[in-house]
Amino acid sequence: MAEAAALPKTHAAHVRSRRRDLIEIAVAYGLILAVIWTPRPAQRFLWIVAAGAVVVVICISFDGANAMGLRGANFLRSLWIVGAALLVASAAVLIAAKLGTLRMPDGVLAFIATYCAYSVWSGVQQFLLQSFFLLRFLRLIPNPRMAALTAAALFATAHLPSPILAPVTLIWGFVACLHFLRYRNLYPLAIAHAILGITIAITVPGPVDHNMRVGLGYLRYGQHRDGHRPYPLEHPLPKP
Repeated sequence: MAEAAALPKTHAAHVRSRRRDLIEIAVAYGLILAVIWTPRPAQRFLWIVAAGAVVVVICISFDGANAMGLRGANFLRSLWIVGAALLVASAAVLIAAKLGTLRMPDGVLAFIATYCAYSVWSGVQQFLLQSFFLLRFLRLIPNPRMAALTAAALFATAHLPSPILAPVTLIWGFVACLHFLRYRNLYPLAIAHAILGITIAITVPGPVDHNMRVGLGYLRYGQHRDGHRPYPLEHPLPKP
């Protein structure tokens, strides 16, 4: 009798868990899209609200450091993704050099200063993709590959209407999610993301990809000719 009485509660807890995952995904992604598509100065306020909401959700529904890929296990085994990113970056730089589209900061220190903040943001994006959205889709979708593809689709949609970043992030997002499912380590993905993002920034002319802007920033790029901004803005961070 005790076991029979416990079954409905277990089912109800499972339903609540799925409902919570859906709500958390909807709220977080809705706020991200709102930031991307809201003009300044309201964007600054929304960015703070979105960041705060995601932090609160993570604290309330903490999955654990290991599940979220914040661990040292499998780091060396999964580091091949960084090597692959370096090969792609090398090829892109060579092609851009031949085409005359390569834009490099003057010197190593200038390069580090220019892209240091972006490297940190790359890690944040991978954390959101794998440690936040993918983990929740894995609980909602029985097929891990479909969960990975769904998370990647959300990631790519957030990069619209850029005709370059949207397909690139769809492919990268899917590959990164599959990599995460196999190794469950976030750090190599953050490094690879930084390499690939910086490669796009230095090889693709600003007028072509609108300096890696997305959302409203992409559409309004022509209204504010700051195409020579020294770091990529494919994220929704407001201008300093």
